[in-house]
Amino acid sequence: MPGIDECLLEAMRLPGARSAAVVDWVSGLALGVAGDPPGGDYEATACETAELARMVAEYRSFGPLSVAGPPTGTTPAAPGPTARHAGTAPAVEDIITTNSDSYHLLRFVTGALDGTLFLHLWLGRDEGNLALARIRLAEMAGRMVL
Repeated sequence: MPGIDECLLEAMRLPGARSAAVVDWVSGLALGVAGDPPGGDYEATACETAELARMVAEYRSFGPLSVAGPPTGTTPAAPGPTARHAGTAPAVEDIITTNSDSYHLLRFVTGALDGTLFLHLWLGRDEGNLALARIRLAEMAGRMVL
């Protein structure tokens, strides 16, 4: 079972990888980093990506569709933060943002620290393969131990 450093090294071997980090989305702290961060500052990048991850993880509008829906005769729950402190990982698996020259892939790590960690991979658009990166990050997130 690979630890943080091994996962980051494996992520950096992906085609087009510019940087990789393991971040706690509650505190915004990077637990491990590799490569050159976007903007040149690991701490700022960790805080900024944690803010995005927190928003997506905590709001129901980004969660999976409910097959059953709300019980008959009841009103749907109001939008807002979900019960993150229930000890469950976010329902969202990953977040992808794109710009003119790169991709940012955030993959939530389940089972580690009550699901408050994610892997952040920054890929060059010309050299990177987003589909491959998603598959490999999912595998790494499933195997990573602290």
